[in-house]
Amino acid sequence: MAKKYIAIAGNMGSGKSSLVDFLCKHFKLKPFFEYNDCNPFLPLFYKDMERWGFHSQMHFLTHKFRIHRELDNYPDTVVQDRSIYEDAEIFAYNLYRQGCMSKDEWHTYHDLYETMVNAIEPPDLLIYLRCPIRTLKKRIEGRGRAIETSVPDEYIKRLERYYKRWLKKYDRSPVLELSTEKMDYIEDFLHRQDLLKSISKHL
Repeated sequence: MAKKYIAIAGNMGSGKSSLVDFLCKHFKLKPFFEYNDCNPFLPLFYKDMERWGFHSQMHFLTHKFRIHRELDNYPDTVVQDRSIYEDAEIFAYNLYRQGCMSKDEWHTYHDLYETMVNAIEPPDLLIYLRCPIRTLKKRIEGRGRAIETSVPDEYIKRLERYYKRWLKKYDRSPVLELSTEKMDYIEDFLHRQDLLKSISKHL
């Protein structure tokens, strides 16, 4: 198969990392994950979101662009956990709407984002993982990550709204929507076959 770029998108707890792991092991592909532990602005951001929101998001955007450049240059098929599109269209946009980025900061950020996405290859397939809010909350609580357990329910709901808003206008690649509430492609053979057939069909 010729080189393909598959991006996995979805809210917190929707199952992105699990699907990336599964696809990479099944097809022997290279995963590309986002870097969350090297942003020097995060501690400052959590103390004063309005002061450091722009800086934090610019740092994430720069590193995500670097990851995209790496996968563009990688010779074989790749799978990415959360794309640069989500950084801007979901998370940075949410901060702007919350007042944690000024109008000028948002426009500066978005102008740079548009420049970056026009310089990289879009996915051959975007897989969006859809899951009810109540299930997302249970999964987030179950995995016990300290930074996530204190996230308010309203924050998760806002992200979900912005994901839906983004998908309505997304036209850079084909989109495969999967409901992950009850899908068990790890243990259930039929679920696994349905998943692989859907992905193969779109590619």
